[in-house]
Amino acid sequence: MSSKLRTCMVYAMIGVALLCGQAAVAQERTPDWSKVQIKATKVSGNIYMLEGQGGNIAASVGEDGIVIVDDQFAPLAEKIQAALKELKITDKPVRFVINTHYHGDHSGGNAPFSNAGSTVIAQDNVRKRLETGGIAGNGGSMKIENKPAEKAALPIITFEHDVTVHLNGEDIRALHFPSGHTDGDSIIFFPKNNIVHMGDDFVRYGFPFIDVASGGSVQGMIDAMEKATAQLPADVKVIPGHGALSNLDDVRAFTKMLKETSSTVQKAIDGHKTLDQMKQEKILAPWEKWKNGFVNEDAFIETLYNSLTGHKGEFMKHN
Repeated sequence: MSSKLRTCMVYAMIGVALLCGQAAVAQERTPDWSKVQIKATKVSGNIYMLEGQGGNIAASVGEDGIVIVDDQFAPLAEKIQAALKELKITDKPVRFVINTHYHGDHSGGNAPFSNAGSTVIAQDNVRKRLETGGIAGNGGSMKIENKPAEKAALPIITFEHDVTVHLNGEDIRALHFPSGHTDGDSIIFFPKNNIVHMGDDFVRYGFPFIDVASGGSVQGMIDAMEKATAQLPADVKVIPGHGALSNLDDVRAFTKMLKETSSTVQKAIDGHKTLDQMKQEKILAPWEKWKNGFVNEDAFIETLYNSLTGHKGEFMKHN
């Protein structure tokens, strides 16, 4: 099995785990891409949400062409293209792809879209991490190896703070929120259509995967959610990185959980408790409903502990 396919497979199994709530990430088999169906839902105006396997895609579809936010996996690129054509709005191609972050379930389709003529845009750190590869993880039990991406998968246009794409009568703005899910996160705003794509800084599957090893942190994720919601209208439609179309109440509930759980772990750290003691005492039991097949209470305790202490966890041992 090639390293590229193995990385794609691992992220795909993570996608299955997120969708199904099962520990599919442990299964060592290649997904059957032929069975994946792409579902397109109109969100508002000319903005659609596409669901398949991997992160949610936002698509601005109009007479100027198409802009998509994230592109799932390489084997699904043709299906995504077909789903966009089936909307029968435009025959023009996908002109731009904007990555919310570097993980393969959101950027895996970069190469085929690039080879088809799309221009890939992302925050500076997305290109750096795709180019170099490395280990993604929560600093503890969750680890995913990423091989360096092929040249065609690398973003052609990168930005430090923000960039705006003016297309289809919309000012599509990608704004960098540092050190949340990763160190290259962008939240994408569609102000005229009153829509926002949060990437994996906001997900609907429960406890989030925070890639501490790639510069992510719970503090950064909370900060991103609070700053983003402060500049959004009350009735904005929210596309999460994974899960169903949402609203600001859903984002606030998610943020509240992050603040409460991180406060609980910080209190335990201040009390000189070890990571193992926190797990044994089940300190996140009050938030049990947020656990899922991908990130359970113990994995999230590890995430919060490593995030709050500034350790990535590779060399941390606890008695």
